[in-house]
Amino acid sequence: MANLLSYVLFLALRAYAAPPEYIQRWPDGFTPAPGDPSNDSVTPSLIPPPGSSKHPPHSIIIGVRKGGTRALLEMLDIHPEVAAAATEVHFFDWDENYSKGFDWYREQMPYSYPTQITIEKTPGYFTSQVAPARIHAMNSSIRLLLILRDPTERVISDYTQVYFNRLENHKPVQAIENMLVKNGALNTRYKAIQRSLYDVHMRNWLQHFPLEQIHIVDGDTLIHDPLPELQRVERFLDLPPRIEASNFYFNQTKGFYCIRSDGHERCLHESKGRPHPPVNSNVLRQLRSYLRQHNRNFYRLIGRTFNWQ
Repeated sequence: MANLLSYVLFLALRAYAAPPEYIQRWPDGFTPAPGDPSNDSVTPSLIPPPGSSKHPPHSIIIGVRKGGTRALLEMLDIHPEVAAAATEVHFFDWDENYSKGFDWYREQMPYSYPTQITIEKTPGYFTSQVAPARIHAMNSSIRLLLILRDPTERVISDYTQVYFNRLENHKPVQAIENMLVKNGALNTRYKAIQRSLYDVHMRNWLQHFPLEQIHIVDGDTLIHDPLPELQRVERFLDLPPRIEASNFYFNQTKGFYCIRSDGHERCLHESKGRPHPPVNSNVLRQLRSYLRQHNRNFYRLIGRTFNWQ
């Protein structure tokens, strides 16, 4: 009897604790006794927390890949009025997902309470030709978050991620210089370089959304001093200020800030912050020279400059 009461109390606590996405309940008419072998064979159904529901996102982190999207989402998730999607949905940039419809998309969102806003992030949206129009068709007034970093560093980080992924899957790898240079010239068709042409992609977004609906987060600053950037995001999303300096601590081993919230501490996945490979200085100079004019074009588009080399 005591074990059964403890189990009921556990369910009650799960139902009203924050912020659970699901609670467990046994199917109607079935209540296994403590020690009953049925406990090992019956899977409890999953129900949402009372008073919660799923909604299309109120805001989307649209990119950029290797710009700090995961850090931004996890840091925003500290805020009690934010419900963050757990995975990258790739709804607006992948045809096979978009064809499933908006109801499917909504089901990929987390359960949230009426006081919360839902945020999802998919870095591939920023460089997608079709994502801006599709997002506009869903919600023309949605607020978009774009986090960027030095585009040259982003190229190298992009390569680094692919390099380690291929190693883990026992696939052949190439030196970064072999990817950046073809036939003695900079390989501008290399996807990692294409993703760093921020001006090209931004023009596509500005055809569908006014600049006031796109808040640009400085990814380089977010890593070194997260609070000011997050406070700006709070204001952009009309969220009450809840994120504080005490929510972050610098991890000397990892070399970046980690998160402290609700008595728990966590850092980004070990795949984040990997050391970049050294790059031949002549190749690096070519890459920076090629991106320089694109950076200037981007600055003119958004009326703002960054400290990019």
